[in-house]
Amino acid sequence: MKKLLILGSMMGLLFTTTSCRDEFLESEPTETLANPPAQAKLNGLYLMMVNTGTGGTTGHDDYGQKGYDLTADLLSGDMVLSGVTYGWYRNIANLTATTDFTNNSNYMPWRYYYRIAYAANDVIAGLGGNDFVPATASDKASMGQAKAIRAYAYFYLTQYFTTKYDPASPAIPLYTDTGVAAKPKALQSEIYAQIVKDLSEAVTLLNGFSRANKGMINQDVAKGLLAYTYAAMGDNAKAATLSLELIAKFPKTTAGDLVFDEASATGGGFNSLATPSWMWGFDLTLANDLDLISWWGQLDITTYSYSWVGDAKSIDLDLYSAMRADDIRRNQFRSVNETASGFTTAPADAAGTFDYPAVPVNKFFDPARTIGGQRIVITDYLYMRVDEFHLLAAETLAKSGNEAQARTVLSSFLANRVADTSYISGLSGTALLNEIYLQTRIELWGEGKSYLAMKRNKATVKRGPNHLFFAGQSFNSDDDRLTYDIPQAEINNNPNF
Repeated sequence: MKKLLILGSMMGLLFTTTSCRDEFLESEPTETLANPPAQAKLNGLYLMMVNTGTGGTTGHDDYGQKGYDLTADLLSGDMVLSGVTYGWYRNIANLTATTDFTNNSNYMPWRYYYRIAYAANDVIAGLGGNDFVPATASDKASMGQAKAIRAYAYFYLTQYFTTKYDPASPAIPLYTDTGVAAKPKALQSEIYAQIVKDLSEAVTLLNGFSRANKGMINQDVAKGLLAYTYAAMGDNAKAATLSLELIAKFPKTTAGDLVFDEASATGGGFNSLATPSWMWGFDLTLANDLDLISWWGQLDITTYSYSWVGDAKSIDLDLYSAMRADDIRRNQFRSVNETASGFTTAPADAAGTFDYPAVPVNKFFDPARTIGGQRIVITDYLYMRVDEFHLLAAETLAKSGNEAQARTVLSSFLANRVADTSYISGLSGTALLNEIYLQTRIELWGEGKSYLAMKRNKATVKRGPNHLFFAGQSFNSDDDRLTYDIPQAEINNNPNF
């Protein structure tokens, strides 16, 4: 029997939040001490990426980067909100939040990413400023991380708050110093130029930097962010070069790490930062004090979560059906019924009514695999893994005219996922690009990256039959409903708008 979450007034209400510009242009995140060293400030930024309330609300959808990853997956249509018992994400799934600038769904990412950017500005200023090259190895590492995380913030702001890449189009304000005077919208060309500059300099500054853990940005992560930026700009040759460098350095995710094998009760999980293919993420522990208000608390039925009690997050059944019959990733998704002794599963597209239809129970789960079991979240957060760059390399190689190498990269990548990859040899042109895009959506489901692929491929997405809203309807990637509105707080407080 389903259990009710005991939440009192937390029944899916979006809380009204008022703010002024200074609120999201804070020079020091609250997770840091007053006037700490540069690396301590950066550690505060990494904590901000996982902490709750960093979008300025008390909502249960306000928990840092992974919250926006989940929202992006819903906007792309590859993730289905299968229930609205508590209401979180209802206004994202029905595409009303993104056309209402007063809705907090627009305010939260705006505040979060600008707080990240402005705190990074503070670190950079403390180290000597934008054009200063530090002398010591530790200061170089700090400057490199600060420039990379500022670029990360502006990259996501451009992805979420612009409908498409258009260099001549005004987009969002660009702040590269610690001043808080309101600025007008900068052109996309200016913003992307700053992102490329920051990341290129970060790659140089982080050369030789050995990070203490995978929660920190190192040179490889900076290269990955730069590859995504070039791909978004259509500079495919540069994106391909960086992607190929990364896939030569890390092992791809193994078949055993991809999918939990129900027969042997082993494998899979996407829950440990120790996974060799993971390049960037966060090692969550009890000290982080995350529970229901977290990505796991929204998505995973083996965590005490909204998915467990009725608001399941499912795979779009058209996307599931597009997987080849010999693709092991089909087994990541199952339809589940809870029982007195545990749970039973069936294929994601099985007929009938299920407690949890087409959920990723064999991809994302707590190792104990108890329905509603994990109360304090210690399963880790994933931000970036090398598999992304196999697919990005294939995509950008094909777009830059090197289809033969694109096919080789794609075939090699799929070798431990699909039993027969021979069909790839016959693909070219649009068919090849469509296959790479499809494989990107399949591989990276639930990781927030399908939205980025949708934007850079100018894709048309069709919602499958299991969507509660707009089932069977198609949307172009530049549809205004798939992009956030600049929030009311910015419009009211920025006289340049």
